[in-house]
Amino acid sequence: MTILVTGARGAVATELIALLRRRGLPVRPASSRPDDPSIVTCDLTDPATFPAALAGVSSVFLYAEPSHADAFVKEAVTAGVEHIVLLSSSAVLTPDPQANPLAKTHADVENALTAAPVRSTLLRPGAFAGNALAWSWPVKAGAPVSLPYPGTYNDPIHEADLAEAAATVLLDPAAGGRAYTLTGPESITCAAQIDILREVTGRPITIREVTRAEWKAEMADHVPGPVADALLDWQQSNDGVPTELTTDLEGLIGRPGRTFATWAREHVAAFTP
Repeated sequence: MTILVTGARGAVATELIALLRRRGLPVRPASSRPDDPSIVTCDLTDPATFPAALAGVSSVFLYAEPSHADAFVKEAVTAGVEHIVLLSSSAVLTPDPQANPLAKTHADVENALTAAPVRSTLLRPGAFAGNALAWSWPVKAGAPVSLPYPGTYNDPIHEADLAEAAATVLLDPAAGGRAYTLTGPESITCAAQIDILREVTGRPITIREVTRAEWKAEMADHVPGPVADALLDWQQSNDGVPTELTTDLEGLIGRPGRTFATWAREHVAAFTP
């Protein structure tokens, strides 16, 4: 039962590959830009790479790339794939996901899966703990972290916990075939996350509260305008509003998820010169 893991260089996929290998399972890591002979080419924006990557595969861990999702699913069915686990996003649960560029990416792939004759499982996490790495550059430079809404709540989920959840649904037939809304174990503000980073790094990290326009200007080289607007709208809507937590993650991995403080302690080096 070879398992194809796309996006092999990503944080969740890296953890998942290691976890499956520790369990002695045949894994085929795949990436659009393989940097290792053990990784096959599967560029989700290039259907020509799909047949070879999917040959002999029984299950797939799939990242959400919508441009050729229909073609990927069709090729997977042709190859005899029995189960696809999608790393989606809880953004699809917004009232109009097609109007939100963050939600639409994931919703389009979900729709391609649910319309196809293949068993699919949808993992819908909220915020990744690793999103905090965006603050590492100003922290290392001794500069303030720019936040438009310091009081925005989120539910950071550790990437290793997501990998465990993915492994569970890939290996347990009873757990697959449905959607899971996955949250971290705590609802926490961005300002509180900065407090934790300050504590674990021992660095005097400060916050610079900025306007939406200032934040967009700072992020212009990294985040396209429409995506930046969607992120800002999300932050504004969650400013002072605690995130509703679910028990789906604990139900899949059999324990509470790792806290943001745990993630921060594991990644201290990313925030220190």
